[in-house]
Amino acid sequence: MRILLAEDERSLSRAVVALLEKNNYAADAVYDGEEALAYLETGNYDGVILDIMMPKLDGLEVLRRLRERGDPVPVLLLTARSEVEDKVAGLDMGANDYLTKPFSTAELMARIRAMTRSQAGGQVTSRLTFGNIALDQATFELSSPQGSYRLANKEYQMMELLLRNPRQIIPAERFLERIWGYDSDVELNVVWVYISYLRKKLAALQADIQIRATRNVGYSLEERV
Repeated sequence: MRILLAEDERSLSRAVVALLEKNNYAADAVYDGEEALAYLETGNYDGVILDIMMPKLDGLEVLRRLRERGDPVPVLLLTARSEVEDKVAGLDMGANDYLTKPFSTAELMARIRAMTRSQAGGQVTSRLTFGNIALDQATFELSSPQGSYRLANKEYQMMELLLRNPRQIIPAERFLERIWGYDSDVELNVVWVYISYLRKKLAALQADIQIRATRNVGYSLEERV
């Protein structure tokens, strides 16, 4: 899953991004409200963390504009303020949750999991399966009856996207945009590199599924014939 963090305190932003990536989320960081809205126009996020006190546009104004244009992306408001009025205003505007600084990292991650789970339709399963392969979303382990591997961050995100869309061709550009970010300067061939890592792990696990390449189109997860 991909999270946008809008927080102008850069040291806190770096710490939260590191925490998200450690927990196998992809994360983009912006530092003011106008930049947050520009990123959100891509519609490529599963959740947003908005600091209320930001330059140019504050978090409440960003939230108001998001909801006015019908964007349902889950929003967690993050602020040093603790007044009840701020909480009520944010929730009335359509925020999904509210967290006051300082906060514990465990609570932040629990709230992010809760709001993204809600966006996914309330699904509580922690395993994605296809064929004899399972991906545990809690431990990041890819497994079969023959064994298991704990996937690295970007391996996990790519495998998750494939397992959520079995038999569907996913363009390499979509992997790049969703996992590395649409403004990343990473070259497209990095997708092939990570696909090769996953193929080797699937082979070692004696998977009855495979990642198939469709030339100049993309990749799909298919049953072996």
